[in-house]
Amino acid sequence: MKIAIVSDAWKPQVNGVVTTLVDLQHKLGSAGHGVAVIEPSLFKRIRCPFYPEIELAWRPRRELGRLLDAAQPDAIHIATEGPLGYAARAHCRSRHLQFTTAFHTRFPEFLSAATGLPEHWGYAALRRFHAPSAGIMVPSQGTMGILGRYGFANLRRWSHGIDLQLFQPRPDAALGLPRPVFLFVGRVSPEKNLEAFLRLDLPGSKAVCGGGPLLERYRRAYPRVCWFGSVQRHRLVDIYSAADSFVYPSRTDTFGLVMLEAMACGTPVAAYPVEGPLDVVGRSDGGVLDIDLRSAALRSLAIPRERARARAMEFDWDRVSRQFVAHLVPADDGAPRAALPAVAMIEGC
Repeated sequence: MKIAIVSDAWKPQVNGVVTTLVDLQHKLGSAGHGVAVIEPSLFKRIRCPFYPEIELAWRPRRELGRLLDAAQPDAIHIATEGPLGYAARAHCRSRHLQFTTAFHTRFPEFLSAATGLPEHWGYAALRRFHAPSAGIMVPSQGTMGILGRYGFANLRRWSHGIDLQLFQPRPDAALGLPRPVFLFVGRVSPEKNLEAFLRLDLPGSKAVCGGGPLLERYRRAYPRVCWFGSVQRHRLVDIYSAADSFVYPSRTDTFGLVMLEAMACGTPVAAYPVEGPLDVVGRSDGGVLDIDLRSAALRSLAIPRERARARAMEFDWDRVSRQFVAHLVPADDGAPRAALPAVAMIEGC
């Protein structure tokens, strides 16, 4: 099958959406599918107003249409609700093409926190975006419940996977920090609620991996925290393995892939009992969920590392990629439209 994936989030951005899509592309390719990824580097770009390190495609409609026509995909998946997502949506509707979409990020909560606008306004806008979709892929049961309450239809559960060959325990890994080591990995940005972790009174050491708009401010405010900044994925394996507890303070993520990465390396998770952690950790004994994050962090130290690893192994990419393909729909629904020239498949970056 030839699959086109349209995404405003792609390398060199570092976040869970990009990680998921890159891993998905590789897994689909190894299963024999042709994958065309249409992403911002293929277009003229501008910097995102709220996150200047992220570049967005500028007026991409015409070029995106040309790329989609050239790819002649059997199925089209729109992964994000940014400029490329809207351009792909418009192109598909003008050509009577069916497509699926995904809900990766709870933007209405972020927008509400930043501007004071009601969350239901943001959800109303996203509901309109996703309304023509033949299926909205959602990573967690909790997020499906939220979207259902806001009137979204055609929801499809699509979990995320973990590269279990890369992320596995390294018993000799060490950070040279006083134990126990409490770790966070992710964007250093407002939506991650990172100060809920940084303010905790915990023994040993705290460490943070990741970049973002609040990194320098937090470095100055919390000088006793070990700040690694952004690191390569292979280096993350050592850092995860050397930590004693992975503390995840976010209350608004749809999934939380970094929790899986930590558990795959044998590090138990401490998090709030909210959407994301409830699906990743759930009732397993791979972590502790508690409204008291300090209590969860301290209790997680008693969890055997092999139990955290066992939970992560339930999220293998073979199953997740098959689930993704099963949710796709044929792009051509039989409606008449102009014939397209036969061209070669465009491979993603």
